[in-house]
This record gives sequence, C-alpha cells and structure tokens, in this order.
Amino acid sequence: MTGLGATTPLGGDVPSTWAGLLAGDSGISAIEEDWAAGLPVRIAGRLRVEPSEVIDRVQARRLDRCEQIALIAAREAWADAGRPDVEPERLAVVIGTGTGGALSMLGQDDVLEASGVRKVSPHTVPMLMANGPAAWVSIELGAKGGAHTPVSACASGAEAIAMGLDLIRLGRADVVVAGGAEACIHPLPLAGFAQAKAHSTRNDAPQQASRPFDTHRDGFVIGEGAALVVLERADFAAARAARVHAVLAGAGVTSDAHHITSAHPEGQVRAMRLALASAGLGPLDVQHVHAHATSTPKGDLTEAESIAEAIGLHPAVTATKSMTGHLFGAAGALGAVSVILSLRDRVIPATRNLDDLDPQVKLDVVAGRPRRGTLGAALTNSFGFGGHNASLVFTAERA
Repeated sequence: MTGLGATTPLGGDVPSTWAGLLAGDSGISAIEEDWAAGLPVRIAGRLRVEPSEVIDRVQARRLDRCEQIALIAAREAWADAGRPDVEPERLAVVIGTGTGGALSMLGQDDVLEASGVRKVSPHTVPMLMANGPAAWVSIELGAKGGAHTPVSACASGAEAIAMGLDLIRLGRADVVVAGGAEACIHPLPLAGFAQAKAHSTRNDAPQQASRPFDTHRDGFVIGEGAALVVLERADFAAARAARVHAVLAGAGVTSDAHHITSAHPEGQVRAMRLALASAGLGPLDVQHVHAHATSTPKGDLTEAESIAEAIGLHPAVTATKSMTGHLFGAAGALGAVSVILSLRDRVIPATRNLDDLDPQVKLDVVAGRPRRGTLGAALTNSFGFGGHNASLVFTAERA
C-alpha cells in the first residue's frame, strides 16, 4: 500500500482526517437547509471541505458529487504513491459505491418534472451511472488495465480493495487504485432510512448520535466521502524504492444468502476466516480490528459476536463511524485507511461516544483516548445490505 487519499467529514485529505480520528473529533452536524425541516432525521456527516474548493469549476459541472470526491481522493493517493511510472495496460482502477450518482439522478428528475426535457443536463447519464467514479479516475490516470465498480452496498469500498488484490495476485495488474466513494445526503435516503428505523434520530445532539457498541445507540448516521488506496505488486514497488505504508496480506468476501437487510453471523465469520487464510495468518496474529459497527442496536451485537467467534476477545477494537458517520460505499475503504495508518503509526483511534459499553459486547473496545503500541496485523470489516461481507487483513511494514 503505497498511496492513500481521502476526503471525509473530518477533513479534506488523509492527514486532516487521521488527525481528526486520533483527536476524537466529530464530523456530524445538523442539516440546516429548509429541505430537511420536515424530516424525522436532520443530521449527517457532511464533507469538511466542499469539492467546489478543490475541483475546477468547468469540470465539476460535468461530474456528480460522488465522482468529484473520487477524483479528489485519487489525486491525493496517486501523489502520495509518488505517481508510479507504470504501463497503462498494467494499471487498473476499482472504485466501489453504494448509490453512485444518486444526487444527479434525483436532481435531474426534479428538473424534468419542473421544467421539461429541454432543461435536463446532457451530462445526466454519465453523472448518474454507478461506474462514473471508476471511469473518471481511469481517464485521469490513463489506466487501461480495467475500470471496475463493485456495487455491494456498505461493503463496496472494501470489496474494491479485495478485487485490487486479486488483480495483482492473478498477474493482471502491477498497480491498482482502489477504494470507494459515496455522496447521497438527500431527503429521499434520509426518509427511507428513518422509515426503516435504521437511522439515529438524535437531532438535538448530532455529535453524540453515532455511538457504536454503546448501550444507548439508536441507529447509524448517514455520511459522505471518498477513500482510495494505491496497491502495488511487491517487487514492482521495491524496484522503484517506493515508500510502503503497510501490506495488504489477505481478503475474504462472502455473501449471507439470508435476508436483504438483516445480517447473518455465519457470513461475517466466514469472511474473516477467509481473509486470515488468504493472509496465511491465524486469529492470534491479529492485534487490532476496525469494526464495521454502524451504531445500530442489532448490527453491532451481531458483529461483536462474529469477531469473538472468528478471532477472539484479545484484539483491540475500534469503530470510527462514531466520528465520521456511515459513508456507505466508501466506509470500507476509509476503514482500510484507518487500519493502514494504525499499523504505520502504531496507534489505534478511540471509539467516540462509548460512554456505556453494551454488556453483551465482550470485546476490548478502545474508548476514551487512542491506544498506542506496536501492531503486527490488523483486520477491518465491512458488511452491507443484501448480505455482502468483506474483510481485509493488513500487516505492518517495518524497517
């Protein structure tokens, strides 16, 4: 892993996001716009830095917000990796998303209804298509080794990174830019999640709303953002003396075949075990787990039980959605970035708002302040509606 890029509710790049995670900051705030006034949910994790401050105005008009932030994260990750000199046919892009250009689709439908077909943007289709982020990043970087888009709900970003590992192991690419992007803060998703009783309704206390593993959790908080990584074949990175943040050692991807919104622990356990087997590691090798932990009453318990079964009670567990909210298709990629930086910097961010650990959760959840210490291997989980499960295992790069 030679390059990292992100734009999140905590910061417009990786350093500011990481600083926010270690400080225990919250990127969740009230939605003040008039369109939210009648909604049961009026809080969200919005980007700390607006894309309009970074993306060229002419280009931005042709891009959905999801595509804009994917480009922003890709540019940072590519620069962080030192802009590898790789043959275009050996460079691939894999960017997952849960909803793609949902804002453009909903917005242009409003234009059509209000003003007629002649007012609809000619860029509508490229803006709404789910593969837009991967396509634009591949164009930006000149990647001709494939531009792929896993759409696996909240597991999309992690599944994209797992696919990047597969491309390298299968010999189809030397370098892969992978991760996730999501931007869907809009009345319709907010109303839908509220009706499903999945979203927190702590409108009077936004920064305390996302509280994974806490006894008083009442649902997740929608967030937006993008996170991308640059993966390189080990010998390719070594040949160019690239700086390595960490090593992606293994990945496991499974499906529950159980229920469209309710997770099954068997699928989660299997994903973690497959990831460990892929990495050639055992449960006791894992010292840190970045939990999917969205702050839903049932979901957090299911994952806690799955981690205990697949890995044990010994790892230090954290849940950074307590600070960023749930970035859906980008969540797994941001979790990967957090784990990579924990391994590199030897520190685990604390879980915010964990005031009263649910007594049914037997895990060692880091709370209060970051926990420091040398880490050898860490795992991050991502689970999505539809029974999608993805686990990634990373190991430290030590001099």
